[in-house]
Amino acid sequence: MGFLLAPYFNAGDGRAPESVQSEPASGTAGDSASVVTPVATRSTLEIVRERGYVQCGASQGLPGFSNLDDAGEWRGIDVDICRAVAASVFGDATKARFTPLSAKERFTALQFGEIDVLTRNTTWSFTRDTALGLDFVGVNYYDGQGFLVRKDSGFKSVMELNGAVICANTGTTTELNVADFFRSNRLAYSIVAFEKSDEVIAAYDDGRCDAYTTDASGLYSERLKLRNQDDHVVLPEVISKEPLGPAVRQGDDQWADIVRWSLYAMLEAEELGVNSTNVQAMKQTDNPGIRRLLGVEGGFGETLGLSNDWAANIIEQVGNYGESFERGVGVDTPLGIPRGLNALWKDGGLQYSPPIR
Repeated sequence: MGFLLAPYFNAGDGRAPESVQSEPASGTAGDSASVVTPVATRSTLEIVRERGYVQCGASQGLPGFSNLDDAGEWRGIDVDICRAVAASVFGDATKARFTPLSAKERFTALQFGEIDVLTRNTTWSFTRDTALGLDFVGVNYYDGQGFLVRKDSGFKSVMELNGAVICANTGTTTELNVADFFRSNRLAYSIVAFEKSDEVIAAYDDGRCDAYTTDASGLYSERLKLRNQDDHVVLPEVISKEPLGPAVRQGDDQWADIVRWSLYAMLEAEELGVNSTNVQAMKQTDNPGIRRLLGVEGGFGETLGLSNDWAANIIEQVGNYGESFERGVGVDTPLGIPRGLNALWKDGGLQYSPPIR
């Protein structure tokens, strides 16, 4: 029996279900969502199947991660995680829907069942994992907080920002990281904070602050929105660890496993050389690891409550992790981000899947 809120929530009406009680959480700066007392009901998988699609929380527009393209389609590596879950559950990656959420709104939306999965460039931290009734199920992007400044400012290092005015997002770990870093280095600063990312980057572009800070990946994305992006530079220092990944509500282990292994299937596929173009041919291989991944051998889908070709559906319709990364944020995209820490472990990075066996 799962502990889920979705059947009690009318998505979009703004009201919490009467059967749910919430109290303020004593979290870190920006983590102001309430702690939810869950109620026992049907599993998320049952609810999602009855509804006919997976509802995911996305950003309000972060190119490369979750953003609407010119045709009105959601694109990005966070979007791909949601579509991977849809492919695993329905065998159809198009059965995914997206709710754009601000940093302040995202945790409450998940707690109250407005979304099934939060796939929105969200840092996995102690407080978020233990005090908000959420479970993080993996890391799809290893990141760290950086700073964007104007080239003509003369700033070459974060250590030169003493007395600076800094633009940041409300409802994130960003403000606490800035406070910790500047205090530990005895630097003065002031914050100009906004709820929406577009408001923050607009304030920076209008000269209301000396620097803009967020996850380094976000700096690459938000710089695309500046009037003259070539006039700005990301400083070399990274001041924090920001493991970004999908989160689900606590209390439904089966759903957490489905989301977790949807991500891991993409990573395992890249390591094994299985991609969207060769997946069907790879079913004929003698490699036991590939055969297990693609459902030719074993009953690994059954243990998740899915069909045994769940991973093959993800790979064919969404791609492996490397395909998703290069398509969304890679060196040949406008963001131009190298794999770095997000390379596979065998290539010097941090990414790998636990074995599927």
